Amino acid sequence: MNLLKKMFVFFYNNNYSHINKLLCFSFFIILLSPRSLKTQELNCNVQVYAPQIQGSDRSIFENMQKTIYEFMNNKKWTNYSYKQQEKIECSILITINDQPGTNQFKGTIQIQSRRPIFNTSYNSPLFNYVDKDFEFQFIEYQPLEFVENSFTSNLTSVLAYYAYIIIGLDFDSYKLYGGAQFYDKAQSIVNTAQNTSEKGWKTYENKKNRYWLVENLLNKSYSGIHECLYNYHRLGLDQMYDQKEISRNYITTALESLRNVNREKPGLHFINIFMTTKSDEIINIYSDASTLDKNKIVPILKEIDPSNSAKYNKIIAQQ
Repeated sequence: MNLLKKMFVFFYNNNYSHINKLLCFSFFIILLSPRSLKTQELNCNVQVYAPQIQGSDRSIFENMQKTIYEFMNNKKWTNYSYKQQEKIECSILITINDQPGTNQFKGTIQIQSRRPIFNTSYNSPLFNYVDKDFEFQFIEYQPLEFVENSFTSNLTSVLAYYAYIIIGLDFDSYKLYGGAQFYDKAQSIVNTAQNTSEKGWKTYENKKNRYWLVENLLNKSYSGIHECLYNYHRLGLDQMYDQKEISRNYITTALESLRNVNREKPGLHFINIFMTTKSDEIINIYSDASTLDKNKIVPILKEIDPSNSAKYNKIIAQQ
């Protein structure tokens, strides 16, 4: 940086025209600006499949994939500046099962995100969810637009909603309650979608949709969710390289927090998503734990996620 400053002084003090000096000054300001080295928040891979749609021009799905990719990656979702290496790694898989009209589509959308673990090359999964209530309109070559506090289209609302969920979970994993402001934005999208005919937004439809996911994340009665996300990742996994036993204890504490929430409200949508996302990772974490730790964690896991009880028996089997 000192070299750049010396170059600026040299060019500016020599006999260059006034215009050239202004250009030199402008270039220097841009070059030194921290924001010039920083980018949007998401590094989102997007794939669109339509295996059941016959007799259709396949180019529309290629264009759809490109358009959604640009929407997710080029939009600035927060007021924070991200360096390239700080972008949140995530992916979207859209499977179209029906095309009831020329520009109408129905199918599923799977959203995944992950975060790097300190001092390792490992990326821990943060979110893995398949939303089956996905119907939208897409007009080829028309850019996607999202306006806060306004329902523009179901496609952009769904995409923006999950962008904020992804960012919120990432913040929660680094700072206790750090994701609240982004869950608020997701909640705002839910509110603007209450009058739409598309499914997934309303409280009465079912207990496992977009409405209930963000409700779980914002409900103050479920603060253990956020304690779990922070303790599990920041105090647990991020210190695993240097302090394995201490870190594993934090992860046990995190899962105890989740169990307490589950006791208060069994079958919460977010808890089901968390366990689907994390079950394999948790089994690996405790694979070489002491017999005492294994015997402690397995009942907790079975209580939170009883449908996968047999799966958690693998931890005990690895004695």
